[in-house]
Amino acid sequence: MFTKAVLFHELGGPEVLRVEDVPLAEPGPGEVLFRVEAIGLNRAEALFRAGSYYYQATLPGSRLGYEAAGVVEAVGEGVTAYAPGDAVMAAANFDFGVHGVYGERVVLPEESVVPRPDGVDAVTSAAVWLTYSTAYGGMVETGGLAPGDHVVITSASSGVGTAAIQTALRMGAIPIATTRGEAKRQRLLELGAPHVITTDSEDLAKEVKRITDGRGARLAFDAVGGPGFATLGDALMPGGTAVIYGWLDRRPIQLSMNWPLTVHAYANGALAAEESFRRRAAAFIGSGLTSGALAPVIAETFDGLERITDAHRLMESDTHMGKIVVRV
Repeated sequence: MFTKAVLFHELGGPEVLRVEDVPLAEPGPGEVLFRVEAIGLNRAEALFRAGSYYYQATLPGSRLGYEAAGVVEAVGEGVTAYAPGDAVMAAANFDFGVHGVYGERVVLPEESVVPRPDGVDAVTSAAVWLTYSTAYGGMVETGGLAPGDHVVITSASSGVGTAAIQTALRMGAIPIATTRGEAKRQRLLELGAPHVITTDSEDLAKEVKRITDGRGARLAFDAVGGPGFATLGDALMPGGTAVIYGWLDRRPIQLSMNWPLTVHAYANGALAAEESFRRRAAAFIGSGLTSGALAPVIAETFDGLERITDAHRLMESDTHMGKIVVRV
C-alpha cells in the first residue's frame, strides 16, 4: 500500500521539497494510523530542511512536519485510547525526519497523538497544538506566569507569538509584544496585546521599564536568542525569568548582567513526551477554544500537498502573521 508524502533528498530552500509515493505500513503495536486532513507549518521545519535545525536530516528521502490534524483509520495492538473514526492531532514530540506528517496518511506512536478538541475543524486543529502547547508549557509551566505579571513576547507576530499573547491574556497576565518594524504593530494591538514595542526604532529595555513603572517585566518568552537575549534580561525585574524556545538568531547567546536571573532553555517536544503534560495542555487548549479565549490566527490556507513549496516560501518571507496551514 502506498500514500503520498513530502520528502526532500538534499538540503536547501523550499524548492527541494517533493511530493512522492511512499510505502504505508499497517500500524504496529502501540501505533496509530491516521488520515491527514490539514498540516500546520512551523519555522523548525524550514530550519530542518535547510540543515540548520538542532538535529540533522538523514538523506536522501527525509520526511518533514511536526503538526497535523486528521482522523484515525486503524490502530495497532495494545492501543486502547484511540479507535477508527476518532479525530486526532499530532503531538509534535518525535523526530520529524522519520515520522514527518507532511503526507496523506501517517503512522505515529500512540504517545505522539492527542485528541482533537470537540467540535473544532481540521484546519483550526492543525494550527493549535504546537503553538499553544509551546506558549502554555513555556510561559505557564516552565516560566511560572501568574495573573498580573508582565511578560515580554518576542517574534510576537509568529504562530507561537500570537498564541502566547492569547495565553498570557487568558492567564490574567499583561503581554508586551515585540516586532521589528511598524508593519505589524496595529495587527498585534488588534489581537489584544496592550503594549507593542518595535525593536528597530525603540529601546526594548527602556520601553519595558516605562510600561512597568520602572520595575521591569517578570518574564520574557523568546524565540530569537543571540546577542539580543541580553537586552531581554535587562528588561526584567531582579529575580525575573527568561525562557528561550528558539534561535532565529544563530549567533552566540549573551546573558544580561541584571542578576539574579533565571534562564530556561525550553524544548516543547521533551515536555510533550510526558503524558501528564499532554493531558494538561489539551485541557487548557480545548477549554480556551470553547470559551473563545484562544483563537488561532491563520495567515493563509493552501489547498493540496503540491502547494507545500508555496507555503514554505510564504513562511520564509516573514510577511505573514500567525499560522500557515496546508489542507490535504
